[in-house]
Amino acid sequence: MEQSRHVDPSARLRARSVLAGEAAASAAEVEASLTVPPDATAAAFFDVDNTLMQGASLFHLARGLHRRQFFTTRDIAQAAWDQAYFRLIGVEDPDAVAHARESMLSFTAGHRVEDLESLSEEIFDETMSSRIWPGTRALAQLHLDQGQRVWLVTAAPVEIARIIAHRLGLTGALGTVAESVDGVYTGRLVGDLLHGPAKAFAVQSLAEREGLDLSRCAAYSDSFNDLPMLQLVGEPCAINPDGRLRHYARQHGWRVRDYRSGRKAARFGLVAAAASGAAAGGVAAALSLRRKVR
Repeated sequence: MEQSRHVDPSARLRARSVLAGEAAASAAEVEASLTVPPDATAAAFFDVDNTLMQGASLFHLARGLHRRQFFTTRDIAQAAWDQAYFRLIGVEDPDAVAHARESMLSFTAGHRVEDLESLSEEIFDETMSSRIWPGTRALAQLHLDQGQRVWLVTAAPVEIARIIAHRLGLTGALGTVAESVDGVYTGRLVGDLLHGPAKAFAVQSLAEREGLDLSRCAAYSDSFNDLPMLQLVGEPCAINPDGRLRHYARQHGWRVRDYRSGRKAARFGLVAAAASGAAAGGVAAALSLRRKVR
């Protein structure tokens, strides 16, 4: 009897996550590569959306592109709904992951890398810089002051992540890697979105390359979806956590920091997710929706 060629979907997802993580680590910039930092084996890894920055970095980018007439108001409204839905159901849903991946592909396809980088610089200065949480920024600076390196780890395109890292004086960034040929995006990702398990694979791969002792490293995130990354390190910390992460962190004695105020923090799980979300893939749907609306 001929052996079945069926491949377990979870195995395929894991393979894409591993590839995404390895690609992110390979693309990571290391500003201190020519000089050994005082504390070379310890580092810190920060999620971006709702951890370092209020809302989703890619959503802020989408708004900036909308102002530059890249797509319509209807598109960006639909994108906000898509990212809120993606956030609420979580990344474990295969259809949501597939939708996020397809949205990211349409976001990059046919655009020049240098154009996205240039626009991202402008939009960071216009919109994102004022949304950095001072408390999280201070934690990152503390690691730098201790002679440790600090990387951002995000599902947003690595080009955007690098700009944020550079503007804040951090070491570098791990982000979703979109394939490009001759400086133009092909519309394919290298592996998958850097989200969930893929973030853990990226951090692990970078740690091996840079000689980091993960038991001496710290990681910060707002989302339960980043549990694989948080569990890798010796010093996990929940920043502005969602309900599940807050509960898990308290159960395991992890540090919890919440820089949101009073009523806003209490209702953050639903309202902020609907307004800005944290899933970068859902945000990028705005660009793909142009074809459906026409």
